[in-house]
Amino acid sequence: MRETCRSYRAELAQALIEPKLGLGWAQLGCTIAREVLDAAARIIRPGITTDEIDEVVHQATIAAGLSMKSSAMESQMQDLQCFFSLFNKSFQKVIRWKLEDGDIVNVDVTVYYKGVHGDLNETFFVGEVDEASQQLVRCTYECLEKAISIVKPGVRFREVGEVINRHATMSGLSVVKSYCGHGIGELFHCAPNIPHYGSILAGNKAVGIMKAGQTFTIEPMINAGVWRDRLWPDGWTAVTADGKRSAQFEHTLLVTETGVEVLTARLPSSPKVFPWLNS
Repeated sequence: MRETCRSYRAELAQALIEPKLGLGWAQLGCTIAREVLDAAARIIRPGITTDEIDEVVHQATIAAGLSMKSSAMESQMQDLQCFFSLFNKSFQKVIRWKLEDGDIVNVDVTVYYKGVHGDLNETFFVGEVDEASQQLVRCTYECLEKAISIVKPGVRFREVGEVINRHATMSGLSVVKSYCGHGIGELFHCAPNIPHYGSILAGNKAVGIMKAGQTFTIEPMINAGVWRDRLWPDGWTAVTADGKRSAQFEHTLLVTETGVEVLTARLPSSPKVFPWLNS
């Protein structure tokens, strides 16, 4: 979500899930989103095109919808979005782009199921990737995990950015400021806005504290070079200002009474495509 850093106080209720109905749909929708992303992860390799990945995502969505229907769930998926990011590009439109050995690629999946959204993304290695890119991707993964670890009722949303910024800068990397995490539920993007960078002195103006029942995303975008980005003339594609690589990971989260539930968490069947998950 491109950050405007406005305080959408009136929309905060939109990030609260109806416990008896909406929460169940959110959990199912997020599980479907995870399964679809996993399907994409299994086929990423040198030579495949983004069109081919998009087709796998489409077919996995249809398959998941039919599975839900056959197990007495009346409604199938109502919508799905899939975005790709390559090299130093963010939120790249789906085009016929052939992946090459050494690339890193981000796949972002969003589903809208039973009136509730689920959203996640991961950055994958394509073939043999250089050490610097491996470190970038792993650090980005760790930034998200560290941020999730502090989520619980009473925590200031501003603290998410402080945790992420600290880990990224200690690794010699930078945090993109133009995009932020966001509330999610019946609306795809709503309050709260959750910046991923530094303190209030650094411009992090996030307001409010976490409350049980809130659902939102955390999705740090970490750059190998400067944090600044710029938009292409198409008004959609964002690239790093210095042309260096960028990585991103995202989860949809639910604040519980005692902590957090990662609604888009990896499943036992999820492919272990990252080396650090095998250690």
